[in-house]
Amino acid sequence: MDELRRLPYSREAEQSVLGSVLLDSRAVPAAIETLSGEDFYLEPHRNIFDAVYALFAAGAQIDPVTVLAQMRSDGTYKEPQSREYMALLMQDTPTAAHIRTYAAIVKEQSLKRQVLDAAQRVQEMAYEAESEAAATIDAAEQLFFDIRKDRLRDAPSRIPEVLSNVLLELKKLSESGSRLPGISTGITQLDGIIGGLINSNFVLVASRPGVGKTAFALNLTAHVARFTGKAVAVFSLEMSRQQLALRMLSSEAQVDTYTLLTAAMTDREWKALTAASSALAKMDIWFDDKPDVTVTEMKSKCRRIQNLGLVVVDYLQLMQGNPKKRFDNRTAEVADISRSLKIMAKELNVPVLCLSQLSREIEKQKRTGALLSDIRESGAIEQDADVVMFLRKGVPEDKRSADDMLGEDEIEITVAKNRHGRTDKVVVEWQAQYTRVTEKDWRHAEE
Repeated sequence: MDELRRLPYSREAEQSVLGSVLLDSRAVPAAIETLSGEDFYLEPHRNIFDAVYALFAAGAQIDPVTVLAQMRSDGTYKEPQSREYMALLMQDTPTAAHIRTYAAIVKEQSLKRQVLDAAQRVQEMAYEAESEAAATIDAAEQLFFDIRKDRLRDAPSRIPEVLSNVLLELKKLSESGSRLPGISTGITQLDGIIGGLINSNFVLVASRPGVGKTAFALNLTAHVARFTGKAVAVFSLEMSRQQLALRMLSSEAQVDTYTLLTAAMTDREWKALTAASSALAKMDIWFDDKPDVTVTEMKSKCRRIQNLGLVVVDYLQLMQGNPKKRFDNRTAEVADISRSLKIMAKELNVPVLCLSQLSREIEKQKRTGALLSDIRESGAIEQDADVVMFLRKGVPEDKRSADDMLGEDEIEITVAKNRHGRTDKVVVEWQAQYTRVTEKDWRHAEE
């Protein structure tokens, strides 16, 4: 009795849900849409609902006789208590018309019990001597996020509702004057191919080391933060936050990176740095340089950032998989990380831009173009990604092949996979001294 008083539940609501489905089988879909057997606190109620669910899944007739027969099959029937209690449920339920109201009450009480259970589990973790505080906090946030996600779970939608939402989004896009379904990358030709960075998309940018993928990501970060006003979270497993800020300063102020490292700036360069620093300080950019961050930790940190517009991860092969899982090899682990990043993009409803390395096979085979299979420890990465882009930097004329026209101050962006459209190539300008990638000025090139 102490436990019954302590844990929240509604006997009347649970009884009314069961009485409704027994009185009128048309109430069953509404109950199953909202509830599962675990949502019922009292065991006899769980047993009855599980029997109803089993019959519904089998497409069988649902009435008191078939439910009792199913309970006998499940081994939960008790004579004569089950039969007598079922009759009492039907007698005490006035109508099945309010099934959704009854189900909502049961679900609300179930969620409260889940909150209490999660709180107890967090308390137990905090008391464990070997448990780290940071790990406990991350686990706690994940537990409560899972409960919240269950509460906000959407029911399936009929196509008229879906079409209505699609048309509404198209109308908003048309009225805005923009033709991009996503956030602009700052490179017009690239936007024309991929449609910008679209919410819930997992975008992979891959290249060999030293080609400029981090510079590309940081330039894109600054552009998104500046022109959308949204927050951008950058997770760097390779470089420190100070190094990232230095690169962004160099690109923004157009001051040579080596000059910044040696602090040998002229008065003009100091003024440019001051102006660039002021501009960057107004942007909502967050750096996290924890070297062993997991996707779960990323999600936890991103959920705390208000008005999040983009997540950048640098880079995939340095990430660690779920410590609670065992993997046969590193390829399987990276594949799990890739899948988790895609799920994170969908849950947060923002684009996730992840950098990746390409294997040495390109150099061994002396190929200029990369293939999806060239992604290091690829596994299922190319399947999970909505967009895959390869970066290739040009080389001096005396070192390039006869059919390669890419200059050493240029980077070729190849859209190798695009779930929402075509694939193509774009050439951008590479300013190595500023670690800056900019849109190619074709008029200047022609002159």
